[in-house]
Amino acid sequence: MAGMSPDAPVPFIDPRTIVLFSGVMGGLMAIVLTFLRRSYPPTVQGLTDWAFGTYLLFFGGLAAASRGKSPELVSITLANLLIFSGMFYQFVGSQRFFGRRPRPLAGMLVIGALALVSGYFTVIDPSYRPRLMIYVGVITTLSVIHAHLIYRHGTRTFAHWFAFVVLMLAIASQVLRFTTAWLYPLGTGILDNTPQNLIYMIAHPFVMLLFAISLILMATDRVRAEFEHIATHDSLTNALTRRQLTEVCQQELQRCQRHGRVMSILLIDIDHFKSINDSRGHQTGDQVLVQFVTTVQTLLRSADVIGRLGGEEFVVLLPETSMDVAQVVAERIRSSINAMLEPTRFTVSIGVTTNLPIGDTVEALLARADAAMYQAKERGRDQVVLG
Repeated sequence: MAGMSPDAPVPFIDPRTIVLFSGVMGGLMAIVLTFLRRSYPPTVQGLTDWAFGTYLLFFGGLAAASRGKSPELVSITLANLLIFSGMFYQFVGSQRFFGRRPRPLAGMLVIGALALVSGYFTVIDPSYRPRLMIYVGVITTLSVIHAHLIYRHGTRTFAHWFAFVVLMLAIASQVLRFTTAWLYPLGTGILDNTPQNLIYMIAHPFVMLLFAISLILMATDRVRAEFEHIATHDSLTNALTRRQLTEVCQQELQRCQRHGRVMSILLIDIDHFKSINDSRGHQTGDQVLVQFVTTVQTLLRSADVIGRLGGEEFVVLLPETSMDVAQVVAERIRSSINAMLEPTRFTVSIGVTTNLPIGDTVEALLARADAAMYQAKERGRDQVVLG
């Protein structure tokens, strides 16, 4: 090329460009998280902290890229503080996301102290190695506790596994950087063109971008799960909707027919529910329904389900349960409801049935349980009848 000496070294990659690229990607992801926070339901917690942390990483990347063009207090000390704080607030966001109580003030005090120590080795006693060790130690620690949080509290979905794997890659890159810092000669900063530094500088923006994407995937996964829950659960009592209950019963009945198993269902009706609404108001009636479902759920196994058939009628599905055992469960429910005092005393009538070995249907099961329940009503209510 004209104007260039044939012996002049050709730069492989400009580290400043990589740092700027990392910052710009962080800024774009922060904008996406900000819009998600505004459009997603408030039940999805942590988006504000995730967005704030990603913005801090964005500004930290810009400050680091100004190395040589701004004071070292800005390009090194302030950049480190912003990067540490950004990763910490992403962790705080994940704590809120998983329903944990964060302690941002205590964490920021520790981060501020470490940034001051880093500043000491920047201005008072300039030394790259201790500065690098502080940086690697903080980033690794934040990545480890964040990965542990996601592994312990996250569901086993692709989004959570993706976030966990990305954090493990971040930890591996920091371990590699720590190791090479003792095996190879050090430069003076992140903009050095040494091979080991370039490897880290290429990996860092890639990992940060992937982790921001994983946060978005986790939030989207949570919203999808909430919508599915809303679609399949009664909004008042949190019992299954009639449609979902029918599907679950159908699946269990098919499993029983394939493997020769047995299942039972309880059809439960709250006695004199209309009079409760008329005499005490619909708000009290709603409280009765919620209290009823809450009480029943405490008496069931994890495999058992309760669904709202309509109004004050509910169905309890008991997989792998014979008629005799189902009767015991029904009596336990009846007596527990009978013993309640608040918000108002009420009783229930329960019909119990189990599946037939051949040719049974969900509709037939419900019809037998319904007939047994009406027999309980005719016999004076507050009873369990087998059908």
